Amino acid sequence: MKQLALDIIEPPAPTFDNFVMGRNAEALAHVRAAAAGRGERFVYLWGGAGSGRTHLLKAAAANATYVRCEANSVFDDDVSLLAADDVERLGADAQVALFNRYNALREQGGGLIASGSVPPAQLKLRADLVTRLGWGLVVQLHTLTDDEKGEALAQQAHARGVKLAPDVIAYFLSHTTRNMGALFATLDALDRYSLQTKRAITVPLARDWLKIKK
Repeated sequence: MKQLALDIIEPPAPTFDNFVMGRNAEALAHVRAAAAGRGERFVYLWGGAGSGRTHLLKAAAANATYVRCEANSVFDDDVSLLAADDVERLGADAQVALFNRYNALREQGGGLIASGSVPPAQLKLRADLVTRLGWGLVVQLHTLTDDEKGEALAQQAHARGVKLAPDVIAYFLSHTTRNMGALFATLDALDRYSLQTKRAITVPLARDWLKIKK
């Protein structure tokens, strides 16, 4: 059993297929289309923590260059589709760099998928960059409700041939990290623990696993 405590739980790599939509079907459709070179080429996503912004931009990275914005971020000139995450983190020089890259992408037929925690008009960035980010399609992302997270967990478990009782789902949501990537990774680890111990996934089993993990 001790080896189980050493398991490193990594969320599954973000893809469009494993994005839990909730009320975000429109955002998923637009980002998927932009990543495939269809529809609107310039998309700005905004929403609070856990709304799925980073998931969608990393999913688009299969066809784009993903950059998690920092104060000193740089943007390659030879990129035709850029996914710029958390643009509000950009410092002064990086803002100029993204402004220039935006203009170049527009002239060259490329595209930009950007994200932030607030709508473009509320970003504390230079005015010309804010204007550019608001030129394209602006879509709000909505954080999943607990009911939606529970439904997603139940569907993921069902795909594995496992039935999660409502009390187990409630325990998951109250005792583990609440973002969907971490919840799915926890389900995966608990499923393996269940198979190894030959016990059904119940609240007592989840309690035992968390004690071992700690």
